[in-house]
Amino acid sequence: MSNHFVFNSPPGPQSPRSPMASTFHTNTQTLPSIGPRIPTVGPRARDLHYSIRDFLSAHPLLELGGQEHFTVERRRHQEVFGIHALPKDRIHPIDDVEFTAIRGPHGTIPIRVLYPSSGKDNRNKGRAGALIYFHGGGYTVGSVDEFENGLRLVAEESGCQVYAVEYRLAPEFKYPVQLDEYSAVIDWVQVLGGGDSAGGNMTAAICLRRMDEGRKPLAGQVLLYPEARLPFDTPAATEINSSLYLECNGIFGFASNYLPRSEDISPHDRYISPGMQSVEDLRGQPPAAVFTSGYDPLRDVGCEYANKLSQAGVQTRWRHYDNLTHGWLQMTAWSEAAEQAVKDVAQEVKRLVFAASNTHTPRTPQGQSQTWNSGDIKFAGSR
Repeated sequence: MSNHFVFNSPPGPQSPRSPMASTFHTNTQTLPSIGPRIPTVGPRARDLHYSIRDFLSAHPLLELGGQEHFTVERRRHQEVFGIHALPKDRIHPIDDVEFTAIRGPHGTIPIRVLYPSSGKDNRNKGRAGALIYFHGGGYTVGSVDEFENGLRLVAEESGCQVYAVEYRLAPEFKYPVQLDEYSAVIDWVQVLGGGDSAGGNMTAAICLRRMDEGRKPLAGQVLLYPEARLPFDTPAATEINSSLYLECNGIFGFASNYLPRSEDISPHDRYISPGMQSVEDLRGQPPAAVFTSGYDPLRDVGCEYANKLSQAGVQTRWRHYDNLTHGWLQMTAWSEAAEQAVKDVAQEVKRLVFAASNTHTPRTPQGQSQTWNSGDIKFAGSR
């Protein structure tokens, strides 16, 4: 059984639940986001959802363990999650996929754009909503190819086109290269930003950085089981057992890959650990949707960050799945519970886009020729 809590601002009536959602979620409620009503420690169900358990049992070597030989982890993830490795009947349909690129501060940034059938009318009218997405993987593992299937579902269920960014991985490229690239993509397409795990960390961090620099912010932030800070002092860090995909010790290995060896850079820095910032320092952030999982060493730092955002007056919605593990965005081909959770993400994306449309007009490159950074690379929309 899974708990699904929704915290919303301003206060409103209890959210309706679809028949499919009720299969996986209980105790759905809508509460104000202002104040300490989001818990800082998330609940964990007695049992992991059977579909996730079966998937992990079938792939015993698949883990995010922060191994010294990270190339092995990269290969295993590609072999399991890569879009071309999935059975055709488990790949979510999408209207079209475009491969493009922009010139960024550290070189070319490849971007995969997912165009949903459900958003065709708005796209043709020039009113398409969009989400920039930075994938997880401890800054070290993963590629857009491994996240495309879940992001296809986000796109189709929300009606928004998704810009999945192939950012430079650590340890070959250290902080702040990834944030520089995130900011460059925001300059190109000004919409929502989102990410899971390490990508959630970078989304939260880029929101802070853009605010500090006085630059146009994201219209909203979608954070899936984010690494808001290192979780060494949380209950989740001690109660999570092995064989649940993300190993707690691996988080420190990934952080070591990401951070340069410099006395000037600390794991506590504002753009490295957004979750360590004070409530006052988080004021003025874009509206947020935060998702956490019961069987995840990052569970409590995600809950804690949602709590802090809410106390800072940021419109915040928090959804928790107490019988899911880390990484469910990539598991929709094997788990109906993961698929429903991703559909919930899509609904939050849709809600944030609708809210932003009243105050913000996204500038997206689809459907027209655009240039970025002195016009060195051009983009021609063909739809």
